[in-house]
Amino acid sequence: MRTWAEISLERLSENYRRIQAAVGRGVAVAGVVKANAYGHGAVQISRALVEEGAEWLAVSTIAEGLELRRAGISVRLLAMGGVLPSQRQALLDTHLTPVVHSLDELREWDSTGRVFPVHLKIDTGMARLGMRDTPDAVAAAVAGLKHVHVEGLLSHFASPEDPGQSEAQLARFEDALRAVRPEVVHFASSFALTERLKGSWLTMVRPGIALYGYAPVGEVKPILTWKAAVVGVKDLAKGEPVGYGARYRAETDIRTAVIAAGYADGVPRSLTNKGRIAIGGCLAPIVGAVSMDLTTIDVTACPPVRIGDEAVIIGDAVTAEDIAGLAGTISYEILTGIGNRVERIYKGF
Repeated sequence: MRTWAEISLERLSENYRRIQAAVGRGVAVAGVVKANAYGHGAVQISRALVEEGAEWLAVSTIAEGLELRRAGISVRLLAMGGVLPSQRQALLDTHLTPVVHSLDELREWDSTGRVFPVHLKIDTGMARLGMRDTPDAVAAAVAGLKHVHVEGLLSHFASPEDPGQSEAQLARFEDALRAVRPEVVHFASSFALTERLKGSWLTMVRPGIALYGYAPVGEVKPILTWKAAVVGVKDLAKGEPVGYGARYRAETDIRTAVIAAGYADGVPRSLTNKGRIAIGGCLAPIVGAVSMDLTTIDVTACPPVRIGDEAVIIGDAVTAEDIAGLAGTISYEILTGIGNRVERIYKGF
């Protein structure tokens, strides 16, 4: 293999158990597996979570839900990202649970004449999807339904690290909750799973990035290690250029290694001349421009490197958060950006 990601399902299960322990057994944990389970592989991750006892999973799109149904995932699936009119029949046929974002949409679902559950999203301050109607208007619309059953009510924190904004959002949500009292109530995602926001745990929480090891809750650990093979080793003299645009020139005589992963695989091009790759027990700097399929590193100070050796792009020495900091982004983008050419290998089950 040229480049691959090793994913620990044992660590995933441990993370799930830590989150469940943090929120308590009275609160359901809905694993968020949208965006290919944040780059980890939605089908395999979902199967592991179901094996661990998850009764709810959450996706963004209908296509993501259909993929899981085709793979035999039969637990409740919450479709959070909005449903186009042309997708409604597919949702109903596969028993996904839609999140409804407006009262007009709620009435349209009811007009299908089908009896099925929906969850209503209240926009409490994210200013993205979700309804901003008054609690009385929401209650009246729910009371007027003939077929659809409002099973759940939810919202989403815009800035869980900001106490003022979070408290204001919770207050707006509580107003809606007094008007509509469904069986399932959920607000908290990964970064709301702290004691300070315990009031948002309600009957269910929706951890995403925490499951994959990147949130300050329950001592979760990253479950993914991304590796690539060395496909070339070369000695360069002082002054020689490296890569497209000669964006690096050797300051001394150096030895370089070329690894089989580039920006098409998810290595950010912004790591040009500033990223680090772990190899042979040392951290080798990226030199020259990250290209589509390949990345060059300076291994002069490392133990002897040979073609076929393993380099670690994401692992214990360099985490997704470390890469995100250098690339000017967040760990979510790094993980979801790991491409399809990177084969996923699952360990632990």
